Amino acid sequence: MGIKEKIKEEKLVSEKISDQHEIILYNDDVNTFDHVINTLIHACEHTPEQAEQCSLIVHFNGKCAVKTGTYEELKPRCTLLLDADLNAEIK
Repeated sequence: MGIKEKIKEEKLVSEKISDQHEIILYNDDVNTFDHVINTLIHACEHTPEQAEQCSLIVHFNGKCAVKTGTYEELKPRCTLLLDADLNAEIK
């Protein structure tokens, strides 16, 4: 593999990685664990176990990446979280 091919391949990999975003869910003092868990199951298609783990991470660390994907894939999911009065953003 020549230098040009390697650079082109690295650029394609870099572009593909940068296409990925995350929904970050933030802790608050309002919502219950049950509400957060049920919303993650609905909005992010988490299993109950995943949703519970994320809710605990949010509670103890203040935030958690709850879903990864393209911006277009994440936008409707983040909107569902926001509509459920959770604090989330896409990064």
